[in-house]
Amino acid sequence: MSTLKILTYPEKFLLQPTLPLENIDGNVQQMIDAMADTMYKAPGIGLASIQVGWDRSVLIYDISARDEKRGLHVLINPRIISSEGEVVSDNEGCLSVPDFRADVKRSERILVEGHDREGKPLHLEAEGLHAIVLQHEIDHLNGKLFIDRISSLKRELYKRRVRKALRENETAL
Repeated sequence: MSTLKILTYPEKFLLQPTLPLENIDGNVQQMIDAMADTMYKAPGIGLASIQVGWDRSVLIYDISARDEKRGLHVLINPRIISSEGEVVSDNEGCLSVPDFRADVKRSERILVEGHDREGKPLHLEAEGLHAIVLQHEIDHLNGKLFIDRISSLKRELYKRRVRKALRENETAL
């Protein structure tokens, strides 16, 4: 299994919405397996296709505890069709926004429709961590990062820190 490179902010590719996946073939299955390998090695609990440079609407996640058997879930062309309530996901992080965590307002419960990796239609009701992970990854598929959902002050402080680190890396070369 090959590990894919995870794109990180400020990579512009992360900010574009993905396109619907029309055809689930062997190449798509291989990509899903490579995404899973990448997510588990990172380690993370969710990964959207755009984060690994693939502009199709696919996400994977596994919210089972680390010491439990893996429970990989695949969602193709997912859409949130209803949401209710509000919760703050405290200390939310992202593989594409390394070394930064923040509290993010999310819907408490959501209803998502999409397809599984075989193309069968899925309807998922989610709440708690499940709902937060789905909203986070679907945001990625829509070209949105979790830092887009925090206060402009916190977002600007993070962006400044990244720009400074990039400048320091350039001068070190």
